[in-house]
Amino acid sequence: MKLRSLRVENQPELMIIPMIDIIFFLLVFFMISTLSMVEQHTIPVNLPQASAVKQEIPRTVNVTVMQNGQILFDQEEIPLPLLAKRVGIELLKQPDNVFVLRADKQVEYGKVITVLDELKQAGAHKVSVATEQKGR
Repeated sequence: MKLRSLRVENQPELMIIPMIDIIFFLLVFFMISTLSMVEQHTIPVNLPQASAVKQEIPRTVNVTVMQNGQILFDQEEIPLPLLAKRVGIELLKQPDNVFVLRADKQVEYGKVITVLDELKQAGAHKVSVATEQKGR
């Protein structure tokens, strides 16, 4: 008479392929559900097509204050009283010009503020001050 062993003969198998299928299914589910949750901040509109599409980039104008106090308007030396007039001419050509004030760090603070004040009084709304990134 043959006795059966009380131990389980079949060991459970770990099936990898169905697990991978489930993981991919969950991944796709979360990707699609996330897309529906993202709030679009634009109103969907059917835009017309054009062959001559041009994106206007504002022109930058450099105003430089040299170490000796000279003022350069795009590499052209001008006296301080004419700076406002020159800025006004540039703003008439293109109103959204960006003026970049570049001043040597040895220049007096008051001189830089005077030039900045001239830019603002001439109507320049977009003025930035150029700096160099501090080394770490």
